[in-house]
Amino acid sequence: MFCKKCCLLSCFLVVFNFVFSQNIRYEDAVYVKNIRTVLLHPADFEMGLPVLDMNKPEQQLQLSFDDLDGDVKNYSIYFIHCDAYWKPSDLMTSEYINGFFELNIINYSFSQNTLQRYTHYDIKFPTANMQFTKAGNYLLVVYQTPDKSKIVATKKFYVLNNVVTIAAQLSQPIGNDMQYTGQHIDFTISSKNYPLTNPVTDMKVFIMQNGRMDNMVKNIPATFMTGNSFQYNLDDRTTFLGSNEFRYFDIRTLFTYTERIANTLKDENGKWHVYLTRDEPRYKQKYTFYNDLNGNFLIRNNDRLSNPDIEADYAYVHFQLSYPYPISKGNVYVLSRMNNWALSDENKMTYNENTKAYECTMYLKQGYYNYIYSILYDNDEKCDESETEGNYWQTENDYYIFVYHQPRGYYYDQLVGLLRINTLKR
Repeated sequence: MFCKKCCLLSCFLVVFNFVFSQNIRYEDAVYVKNIRTVLLHPADFEMGLPVLDMNKPEQQLQLSFDDLDGDVKNYSIYFIHCDAYWKPSDLMTSEYINGFFELNIINYSFSQNTLQRYTHYDIKFPTANMQFTKAGNYLLVVYQTPDKSKIVATKKFYVLNNVVTIAAQLSQPIGNDMQYTGQHIDFTISSKNYPLTNPVTDMKVFIMQNGRMDNMVKNIPATFMTGNSFQYNLDDRTTFLGSNEFRYFDIRTLFTYTERIANTLKDENGKWHVYLTRDEPRYKQKYTFYNDLNGNFLIRNNDRLSNPDIEADYAYVHFQLSYPYPISKGNVYVLSRMNNWALSDENKMTYNENTKAYECTMYLKQGYYNYIYSILYDNDEKCDESETEGNYWQTENDYYIFVYHQPRGYYYDQLVGLLRINTLKR
């Protein structure tokens, strides 16, 4: 009788997860217009990649977002274990979480001294009553309680069981078409105590530039294998276009003009508008180094220094990119972490014949932002910055190497290695 009940429960959970997974996009996404500034990062470093190391149980991630309705709603979160390709794995929730399967978001605060009313929510996890037991990719799902179909946001994060060693070297490509535009990565994966079985069938290696999922390189094959050590070099797929240092704007204050701000004003509805200085394509310019956030952003308010989470206001930020003619077979987008590197109607630019420029407007919270302009040509899968930003081998970039392993007898991808390297810190 007990086994029959367990079987019925398992079937129910499978059907339950299947039904709700149909409404979920397995990506960083916001599903409703009133939710803004969804952030997920290490609790002690707001610009870090959202990674939990299983060997460091004290680590936590922090989720935060704003609800522009400005009222109080009940929100909860739950977690889905995914494979290396961000598809739901075959694990049941009880197999990858010990303790509570869901967490209620009970911390909220109302905005103060802002024209835009909003409610700020935040939560940290894991907790004493909820722990992850399996390494791998995870999707965090935020929904409005009690209706699980009312999903408001999803965010990706990683749980790492760091049992392999990754040694990497960055270099300028030599003797090919990308010698002056690319950055090449050679690396070695090895382990003394963890058996790395067949790398062809059991191991998956991915590389990501600056936290961007849109240009991630997947399934990189090993070049040489010696015992429990695997070398990855001489592969053109580990050569990335360098792009350029990120453009930036500073709206930490809305009362004075800062660098790259052309105008700031309030409209008749009491909303802030910030007009950035007109941008020019940079592909013909000489490379110039300056410190940037590699596409990231920080929420700040220099006018009120106590708590930017609830005292930073929102503003319509107007972008303008000079271009002599409209592109006939493609679209131009503003890209960075502020829009999850995703292509949407909000960050899609339209061509203005009167100003001879591409333009768009985004509603953003006060802070310091990085961004680039990118073109998605028709029938292409990846965006291209060659004609808007240029590509330079000297550009400072972060790279992340992910190693997933699924040995025989396992039915999920474990994240067993992760390395961050920087082009300037070799």
